[in-house]
Amino acid sequence: MAVKESLLRTTTALEALGFRIPGKKIVINLAPADLRKNGSGYDLPIAVGIIAASGQRELPRAGRFILMGELGLDGSVRPIPGALPFAEMARQAGYDGVILPAESALEAAEFREMQVYGIHGLADAVRILEGQEDCQDLLVWNTQRYRKAHRARLAAGPAEAAVDFADIIGQEGAKRGIEIAAAGGHNIILIGAPGSGKSSLAKAMAGILPPMTTEEALVTSKIYSVAGKTNAQDGLIRSRPFRAPHYSASMAAVIGGGGGENILPGEVSLAHNGVLFLDEVGQMPKSVLEALRGPVEDRCVSISRLKAKIEFPASFMLVAASNPCPCGYYGEGDRCTCTPTQRQNYLTRLSGPMMDRIDLHLWMRPVPAERIVRAQKAEASETVAARILKARIAQKHRFAKENVSVNAEMSLKQIERHCPLSEACRTTMENLMAKMGFSMRAYFRIIKVARTIADLEGTEDIRPAHLLEAASYRFLDRQNRLDL
Repeated sequence: MAVKESLLRTTTALEALGFRIPGKKIVINLAPADLRKNGSGYDLPIAVGIIAASGQRELPRAGRFILMGELGLDGSVRPIPGALPFAEMARQAGYDGVILPAESALEAAEFREMQVYGIHGLADAVRILEGQEDCQDLLVWNTQRYRKAHRARLAAGPAEAAVDFADIIGQEGAKRGIEIAAAGGHNIILIGAPGSGKSSLAKAMAGILPPMTTEEALVTSKIYSVAGKTNAQDGLIRSRPFRAPHYSASMAAVIGGGGGENILPGEVSLAHNGVLFLDEVGQMPKSVLEALRGPVEDRCVSISRLKAKIEFPASFMLVAASNPCPCGYYGEGDRCTCTPTQRQNYLTRLSGPMMDRIDLHLWMRPVPAERIVRAQKAEASETVAARILKARIAQKHRFAKENVSVNAEMSLKQIERHCPLSEACRTTMENLMAKMGFSMRAYFRIIKVARTIADLEGTEDIRPAHLLEAASYRFLDRQNRLDL
């Protein structure tokens, strides 16, 4: 149906520009035939194909470019989602370049090794493919839209975090946990009473993460391009994404989904190479929380429908926040009005297998009044970010020839290779496992966190002190989670 509608739009646009429609029937072969075609981006190549096949124009360059765009009834070209993957495909396949709607072409502005044209109508595409005129003015870098977007990006400068570490009073222990999580890409959960600073710490994380590499920026930008969320900026997305869906978000919104072949990435994929912040995680639907198990462990998500199956990357840092009980004040003297059963049921909304996949558990208590009134300036995010960047550089060198970039992504074989334990460390882990009853998954996650702590200290080997600190962040693994 989508392709039939495309043909109607195309023929109307051709007639509006003075082209004739050849014959009474037009057959268009979109190979391969067994792959279902969807979307309006085929309008432009169909129109060019009709013009070339009917001999109305000589288009010798038509086979050297990838063309995508939606046609208006007047022959204008409208933006389409997924322009960046099309441009990357053209580069990999050895085409001369791509011809895209002007707004969509901004996404591919960094592919300067090939020709990226941004057009406003079908007439511009014909002009380029004829090869008789100088079309330099249509290259995306020479368009007014690109210059405007580029000036706006330079004027904006680097994105600033909503909250700076220096603005958060107290909570040194939680800040330390956030620093470790950011340095190694670990998942973390913050539990505490209302007003203890959980949301502020989570938002401050955006200001301490290192900038994305070009490869990370390309993958993240492609996800946003497919989802149609690029917001007409020039080049790649350079700021690490920080996604914070509401706790009432549906399964399709968080994991991804859609009808038919129109499958779109969800929040777990939009947070790729960044942070997925789930505030009031205990209020989220049980089905959505359990569906997060796969992406958190595998760092990708596979969405299957009757006629389609798509896998999106989903390597993100999970930052969850929750109150300790329904009233929110458990552990704060006699302020809690909940029964023991209510408290237990509230925290156990996050199942054991899900909690097992979270590396750091932080309990945050409200800051005393005297500390708030007489607060001293705390360490700024810039200082914390410098330490994290140093640790990330050490990990980059460690995993230079492997398919991971941070400690949290290590497989069991990579843990064995990069995290050897001395005899003293093995004894420490034996004692911890016997005393705390950690699972095998928790055992390996403790080692990953210890590796990150060692990177922050600049040491080559993991020491018993690193293991003890890493294990101290897993208090929710105890048999009675409220035995604090």
